[in-house]
Amino acid sequence: MNLTPDMLVPLPVVVPLTAAGMTLVATRRTRTQRLITVSALTLTVAVSAALVYLSDTRGPQVVNVGGWSPLEGIVLIADRLASLMLLVSVVVTLAVVLFSIGEGRSSFDEESDGQAPLAIFHPTLLVLSAGVSTTFLSGDLFHMYVGFEMLLAASFVLLTLGGTRERVRAGVNYVAVSLVSSLVFLSAIALVYAAAGTVNLAHLAYRLSSVDADTRLALELMLLLGFGIKAAVFPMSGWLPDSYPTAPASVTAVFAGLLTKVGVYAVIRTEVLLFPDDRVSPMLLVAAALTMVVGILGAVVQDDIKRMLSFTLVSHIGFMIFGIALGGELGLSAAIFYMVHHILIQSSLFLVAGLIERRGGTTSTMRLDRLATTSPLVAILFFVPAMNLGGIPPFSGFVAKVGLIEAGVADGGWLAYTLVAASVVTSLLTLYALSRTWARAFWRPPFSEDGRPLRDLPDPDRDVSQALVPGVVTPTILLIVVGLALSVGAGPLFALTDRAAYDLLETVVYTQAIFPEGVPQ
Repeated sequence: MNLTPDMLVPLPVVVPLTAAGMTLVATRRTRTQRLITVSALTLTVAVSAALVYLSDTRGPQVVNVGGWSPLEGIVLIADRLASLMLLVSVVVTLAVVLFSIGEGRSSFDEESDGQAPLAIFHPTLLVLSAGVSTTFLSGDLFHMYVGFEMLLAASFVLLTLGGTRERVRAGVNYVAVSLVSSLVFLSAIALVYAAAGTVNLAHLAYRLSSVDADTRLALELMLLLGFGIKAAVFPMSGWLPDSYPTAPASVTAVFAGLLTKVGVYAVIRTEVLLFPDDRVSPMLLVAAALTMVVGILGAVVQDDIKRMLSFTLVSHIGFMIFGIALGGELGLSAAIFYMVHHILIQSSLFLVAGLIERRGGTTSTMRLDRLATTSPLVAILFFVPAMNLGGIPPFSGFVAKVGLIEAGVADGGWLAYTLVAASVVTSLLTLYALSRTWARAFWRPPFSEDGRPLRDLPDPDRDVSQALVPGVVTPTILLIVVGLALSVGAGPLFALTDRAAYDLLETVVYTQAIFPEGVPQ
């Protein structure tokens, strides 16, 4: 059998799933589990990087699983957008795994910090990685739904690791919301099939054009509702700030970086390919503005670092929806660039929050005691991605926001100008929230709830602080460096996202990759 480049396409799904099975077999062999996981994710990073190159130079890479035709079986397609998202997601997952190994999160021995045995951490995280890859590569709606369900099952296990009351409560809330989202998505798939007779995305791009306009609008709104819940778009974002902060830092980092972006990716893929008439653009612009403003207003009043970061996560989803709603090459390119930037930076900040919790015994800014003097490295590690997220030049956050503002000004509509103003205000408030947190956590003594210094009084809410070890610091630094590399390579990356946006708008690129002989009637 001749090996072809497109044979790489299934590997980001197959390799993590195979490794997950191997780590389950090696349940009581911690070192073996770690070796398998790191090796599998490193291989997946290499494969994803190769797919980015191949999709950019040779066009979308397509595999019909099992040799079935696209209309009868599963089709996987790695175009510029999907392969870029794959690469960034696996890089973050690998960094999170290395961080978790450094803190002993995944062992049966005393390194697990007194928690329940967590030998299921590695297989579960690998299944989550496979679910993310499945969603990105799927060429049909139902297979995309399967990827979402893999995410749901794995994320619930990760969210409740340790079995504490707070984590179980947050996990139950998260699963309830996710099940509602999945039910809406599955119902939408059934209705799409009833209306168009197919769930293949390339085939739907052709078939839906002949469906009644009102029916098409109803299908679009149902898909947006399902994806909007997963992406935490306002007013469907209330579940996120209560769910993420209870999880361990390594889990929260991968959640913050990937899970909501999977929903945003699904919105991009379906809106541009299946519903190019822009009928819901005004609604998306309003939702983007509310997501930005409400999210950041929640962030500025938080005293807990994890909750503050969770609210900024919600807020910055609004920037991505802004670019999607604008449409056009400028808007989509800026939205894709912003996704890549945000995945890396938000994940970095949650890993730093884990360092803060480890060093200070808490993530409450009221309880932390001048960490800049006791741990200046952590102060620097928080400051750099915080300024990046706030959009300070010359960081990639500034470049991404300028791209979105440029697209908004080019649109010229009053709603677009309103979003430009909202994005500027949100950026300033983000900078304020992050600077306030940095000042409180690293420069001032702890305070009681009534504002009086605690001095040397014992704090019952603070755990015993632990020394920082290279195993947790090194992956955090590496992920921050990758985020900084986006600033250095912003030009080439923006050129790549421009080409990805062009491919999205020229839907014939996608449809011909799957149906080279023409889309069936």
